[in-house]
Amino acid sequence: MEEDLLQCEGCGIELQTDDPSRLGYVPEQALLKVPVICQRCYRIKHYNEISSVTPNQDDFLKMLSHVGETNSLVIHIVDLFDFEGSLISGLQRFVGNNPILLVVNKMDLLPKVTNWNRILNWIRKQAKESGLKVVDVVLCSAKKNIGFDRLLEKLGEYRKGRDVYVVGATNAGKSTLINRLIRDYSDLESELTTSQYPGTTLDLVRIPLDDGKSIIDTPGIVYSYRLTELVPKPVLPVLLPDKTIKPAVYQLNEKQTLFIGGFARFDFAKGPRQSFTCFFSNSLPVHRTKLERADELYNNHRGELLKPPTKEQLEQIPPLAKHPVSIRKGQQSDVLISGLGWIKINSPEGAELVIHAPKGVKIVVRDSLI
Repeated sequence: MEEDLLQCEGCGIELQTDDPSRLGYVPEQALLKVPVICQRCYRIKHYNEISSVTPNQDDFLKMLSHVGETNSLVIHIVDLFDFEGSLISGLQRFVGNNPILLVVNKMDLLPKVTNWNRILNWIRKQAKESGLKVVDVVLCSAKKNIGFDRLLEKLGEYRKGRDVYVVGATNAGKSTLINRLIRDYSDLESELTTSQYPGTTLDLVRIPLDDGKSIIDTPGIVYSYRLTELVPKPVLPVLLPDKTIKPAVYQLNEKQTLFIGGFARFDFAKGPRQSFTCFFSNSLPVHRTKLERADELYNNHRGELLKPPTKEQLEQIPPLAKHPVSIRKGQQSDVLISGLGWIKINSPEGAELVIHAPKGVKIVVRDSLI
């Protein structure tokens, strides 16, 4: 294929007709179609099927490295369900002096009674502690079209005639949000490829605006410490909630254990009787048992009573590793298992916990979100 190069209108990768095993492959006859999309995007769009061909994290970071040399507005999209897991650490280093508008997606997943002012204050505090200076925060749901008008208003307020770079980790909802912009505010007819699978956008995709500037969609950064990156792809629809989470409250005595499917285990090792609230996908069953029986139960029943995942899928996931956690007296905390959800510790009495999660998954103790 000659060097002057078509790009896939789904993911932005440079198209090629030579090697089906490489990114950007398109059969020659498909070049005549409009829009032209690579075989990988075609399979995602029509069959919800993911290709094993994905770019690595170094390539992602190289693509972001030039943003600081531009005069742009940067929109950082974060997943409210996995805030710490989807925040791009060191983003300030890449963007230089460009302003950052923090867009927090998936607000529709939180329970209806949520105090949104409290959530906004919590987000600002967490961002600041992570070294991120943001000009503003917008809460939204790309899927439910909530908060979109406010995002457009803030976009107009802070853009000041500049290009807009949209950055975020995989599965934070970038492509869904940008498709709304394409549909409503751009002449571009095609939509980006959106999928439940990480790494859908593979290159910079420029969306022209009426004033000659562009919205630039960047590839999602893949963080290997999120459970969603470590599980087999068919498990993702179970892990990722698609509707409002129904929190489940458990009154536990010390030396009791909760299993979250077969993905993780929560041991209440020491402390007075107290309540723990689970915020996980409604598709994930929580199983309670005594701590003294937990090892035996997991060894004998993982992939059966304790599922998902299935036994076959468990073989593709790293083994569980222990994380001791101390909650101080009077500390209102969440324990986040990145990519899975979190458990809120409701008692002011303090607790000694042990979290078991697949090796490499990030565990975060934070001030309670709700």
